[in-house]
Amino acid sequence: MSDLLAPAQQITLTEISWEGYETILNLLGDRPVRVTYNRGLLELMILSYAHERYKKLLARLVETLTEELNIPMEAGGSTTFKRQTLERGLEPDECFYIQNQALVRGKRSIDLNEDPPPDLVIEVEITHSTIDRMDIYAALGVPELWRWDNGALQFWVLNQQHYQQVQQSATFPQLSATDLEPFIALADQTDQTTLIRRFRAWVRENLITREEDS
Repeated sequence: MSDLLAPAQQITLTEISWEGYETILNLLGDRPVRVTYNRGLLELMILSYAHERYKKLLARLVETLTEELNIPMEAGGSTTFKRQTLERGLEPDECFYIQNQALVRGKRSIDLNEDPPPDLVIEVEITHSTIDRMDIYAALGVPELWRWDNGALQFWVLNQQHYQQVQQSATFPQLSATDLEPFIALADQTDQTTLIRRFRAWVRENLITREEDS
C-alpha cells in the first residue's frame, strides 16, 4: 500500500463502503498512512517529515501548557476516531482529552458510541486534504481544533455543528494563537529542546503570573 502511494503521496477513492474503509484500516495497521473517510470518499495520505515535525512541536507545546498550568490531560496521539452511523472517520495529527480526561483515563480503546471525542485536536496542513476534515471533526463533536496552515496558527471552536475561528483558545482561555506563533517560528532557528525551554519560561512568566495576579 505504501508503494502504491509513493509517487503522489496522496490518493482519493470514491464509492467506498464503510466495510471497505474498515478493511483498509485493518490492512494498513500501524503504517504511517493517514486515512480520512467521509460518506463514501476515502483519502490515503503519506505524511511528510515537515508534517510530522510541526505536529509533534504543537503537541509538545500543549503538553508543556498542561504541565505548567497543572491541568490534567490524556494524550490520544493519532488514534482513529470513527462513527459508522455518521459514515465518517479519521485520525487527527494529535489529540488530547482535557475537560473529559477523567472519562477516558485508563481506557485501552475509545468507542465514540459510548465515549466522548477528544477535547482538542491538532491539524497540520502541509499537503492539503481533498476531504473537508473539519466537517468530520464537527460531525464527531470535537469542541476545539488548532490548525497550522501556511505558516499561521488558527484556533477554531465548535458552535452549533460548525467551527468558528477565535483568537483565544477555549481550552486555555488566557492563550491566543499569536502567542504561540513566535515559538513555532523558532523551529527553523533552534532545536526543539531549547525551544520548549523558552516556551516553558514564557508560560511561567506570562500565564502563571497573570493567573496569580488576577
